[in-house]
Amino acid sequence: MKLIDQRIKKIMERCKENATKAGLSFQNETLEYIVTNRDLLDLSPKNMIPTLYDYWVHDIKILQERKIYELYPNNPYETVINTRPAISFYNDNNPDWLNVMIFYHVLAHIDFFQNNSLYKHTWNDDFAGAALADKRLIADLRSENGRWVDYIIEFTRGIDNLTGFYDELAEINFPKEIKASKKIDFYFDVFLNKILKTSTSKYYKEIDRYNECKKKFPDMFETIFFSEIEKKHPEFESFFIREKNNNKDKQSAGSDIIKYINDNSKFLNERKNRWMKSVVEIVRKTAINFEPQIRTKILNEGWASYWHEKLFLQDDSITGHEVDFARINARVMSMPKAGLNPYAIGWRLLMHIEELANKGKLSYNYQKINDINLREKYNQKTNSGLKYIFDIRDNYSDFMFINSFVDQEFVDKYKLYVVGRRLNPGKGVFEYYVKSKNAEDYKKMLIDSLYHPPHITVEESKIKNNELYLNHHFEGKPLVQEYIHNTMIGIEYLYGSSVHFETSEIVKKHDDAAWNRTQFDNRSEPEYKRVLYTIKNKGLSKKFL
Repeated sequence: MKLIDQRIKKIMERCKENATKAGLSFQNETLEYIVTNRDLLDLSPKNMIPTLYDYWVHDIKILQERKIYELYPNNPYETVINTRPAISFYNDNNPDWLNVMIFYHVLAHIDFFQNNSLYKHTWNDDFAGAALADKRLIADLRSENGRWVDYIIEFTRGIDNLTGFYDELAEINFPKEIKASKKIDFYFDVFLNKILKTSTSKYYKEIDRYNECKKKFPDMFETIFFSEIEKKHPEFESFFIREKNNNKDKQSAGSDIIKYINDNSKFLNERKNRWMKSVVEIVRKTAINFEPQIRTKILNEGWASYWHEKLFLQDDSITGHEVDFARINARVMSMPKAGLNPYAIGWRLLMHIEELANKGKLSYNYQKINDINLREKYNQKTNSGLKYIFDIRDNYSDFMFINSFVDQEFVDKYKLYVVGRRLNPGKGVFEYYVKSKNAEDYKKMLIDSLYHPPHITVEESKIKNNELYLNHHFEGKPLVQEYIHNTMIGIEYLYGSSVHFETSEIVKKHDDAAWNRTQFDNRSEPEYKRVLYTIKNKGLSKKFL
């Protein structure tokens, strides 16, 4: 692995100028490396972060990738990581003209990283540098504590999809100047709502009174505000003190299970075990850094594909390589007959949105039109398409992107469909068929393919004898049962006490008779029931609620 030479770096700088003129926005400092296929295989288990902490699973994945490469050799074109400065890697087999196309693709990724609001918590950090510091710390801890470091990493990684990513963003985006005191929070959130059970009109009046006090008396508004409350409700202070004492040693539960365990575990807070907290936090911090990339895969790749095509077609480097570009671009953007291609879906949907916005079709007036001929002729010539997709780049995740813009026009325009599977009794084989061309069905298929971690929270009201109680807010996707035992062993170890875990499981599966029918997709829906798992001293018990 080595830095690109000055000749290629000069080409990259020219691409940056063209991308900036087209409207992309990114920090000018970047690092580009030329790598071999072997380098890419070795870096891929670490998500292309060379400085990420060492872990035995990475070594196993490297061996797996090498064996797969021996059977199916391939040449990945590039990869780019969200660091400061942004770092990108290019295959040493790429010719210059191909690198130009890839440079535009990479620059669009960097633009996305540095402007999309889901990445806001990464904008001011050099993750590669922080990862290096974490790697050195884990290496030092491993020399002192041996294999126990790997146990803590493994236990924490078992629940790393339960980090509070949106909690983290909410904390960053919450204006510090309007952050209320705990006493104010208690008054509005608990005292008025749960104790007094105030009506909505009175609740709003209290909000108006609070805002008026803050406006008139900015330096002592809280004292004046509560003086009135103490006259009406002298019991308020005793309720607040009781609540404060009950929560004295407890951090907020939220949906960040790793943070809750790290803050509240008596086991981790023992003097001899405090080193474990650093390892837990490193795994948590690393997971949160990669969360936005998981949640914007389709939009991110679609954005990069949109710009590499747009900018490369205007670049002189395409001269003489038009056919080569068309071949590679078609392979990247092709829609498989079964399955999904995030590059293709994202690119097509951005093109569709741009066209709609340019014609003024993203409006209520257009949506009211039912006549198909009038809809086709509708054109307000607003030419706001480019601005519109830049707004999408800034504010959308994959779910918002798909849920907002996948409609019947999009599905019909690109001849998209949902593929079903059925058994051919005569031949004894499964066969695939076009199940639906309906936009809602296609949208559902896309949304179901997105990353959707389980929503699990700590139920503080059910905690007894310092035992942890976790509640899975069921959203139609049951957990994989074979992983529950090992995951709960890890949680029990980190928390240092028994763990109760409430979830939903299937009590009646799909209609078994459907397996003898031709149509597999029309099976009856399964039935679910709440289940409580309890783990104590590594032993798992289960009961239906």
